[in-house]
This record gives sequence, structure tokens and C-alpha cells, in this order.
Amino acid sequence: MSKDILNEITNGIVHLEYENVKKLVNSALEKGIKPLDVLEALRRGLEKVGEKFEKQEYFLSELIMAGEIMKDLLNILKPYLLSENPKAKGKIVLGTILGDLHDIGKDIIKTLLISSGFEVYDLGIDVPPEQFVEKAKEVDADIIGISALLSTTVPTTAEVIKYLEKAKLRKKVKVIIGGAAVRKEHIKKYGVDAAVNDAMEGLNIIKAWMETK
Repeated sequence: MSKDILNEITNGIVHLEYENVKKLVNSALEKGIKPLDVLEALRRGLEKVGEKFEKQEYFLSELIMAGEIMKDLLNILKPYLLSENPKAKGKIVLGTILGDLHDIGKDIIKTLLISSGFEVYDLGIDVPPEQFVEKAKEVDADIIGISALLSTTVPTTAEVIKYLEKAKLRKKVKVIIGGAAVRKEHIKKYGVDAAVNDAMEGLNIIKAWMETK
């Protein structure tokens, strides 16, 4: 039963059926389906919309619409994702790297981090590398999280590492990059500590880092 409704949520996102998906999400939550499972169903739908865009079956307007639907539904999910332990587990500076205006992936991981008890400082989109480091120094952050959807913007993450080294913060601050264009080989290539294209994987890595501090 829960699998059926989750599949319907995914398909609803693919077909851009906002009102229908909203009802399905509320229904799933009322029935006790785990919020993280609902979030994953939404994420899968958004991923499929992205695939349709790449195949030119969808245009930019559909891609934007799917993103707006996702933002609204994340607001519904947030109260259900509240952590049972509100004590802050760590401080993380988050943002989408310079040259990239996408914020859906960033907003997903932000929701997961807040719900897991992290103190999140969201710098928004199109963030210059030095701004990540300035904010990390200001708030005494443990981690910098960089979102990069476009393959052309991923290399800019190496600049964040350079600024961290210049500020003598590299040993103290972990850096994770995430996004559709991110690959494991980017860890060595750009000098970051982790590279993921799955929000839950990123969350688990961040949690593990803080547990060993």
C-alpha cells in the first residue's frame, strides 16, 4: 500500500500534477509513511523530470515548474522531519557554487540537515568560493557543503579548498560537494573530503564526521 502511494507521488511529480501530489503527500504522512520515504519518492520524480529534459521531452518551463512544486512540498514535509533530538550536532555552511543558480538539491539537503539537528547557514545560490570560507570562519563551522548541479561549475569547488588553506582552516573544516554532476573521482581531483549525488548519502557522511569529532 505504502509502495503504491509512493510510486503515485513519483509519477505525479513527473507529470507535474501539483494538486494531486500535494494530496498524496498529505495522505502518505497521515497514514504514517516515513517522511524520508516520501522525500525520496519526490526526489525520484524530480530526477525523472531531469532525464526528460535531457532527452528534450521536457523544456525549461517544465523543469522550472517541477522545481517550484518540489519547493512547496518540501515546506509540507519540514515539520514531519523535525529531529527528536533538537540539540545541534554541528554547524554547516551551505550554498550553491558560483555560476550555478540551482537550489533544489541544496534545499533538500538543508531540510535533511535541519531535521537531523544541524545548525545550517544557507548562503543561497551563485556563491563565490571565498564567501564559503568567510562564513565558516565567522560562525566557527565544522563543515562546508557545496551544491553544484552543472558540470561546468564543479571545478570551482577547488577554489574553496584554496581559500580554506589560506585561512589555515583546512584541517578543521570538512568539505562535501553534491549534485547531479558530482562524481567520486572529484574527491581527489579537487581536494574535497566527500563527493555525492545523493542527499541521503551526503547526510550520512556528515553525521559520521560529527560522531568522530
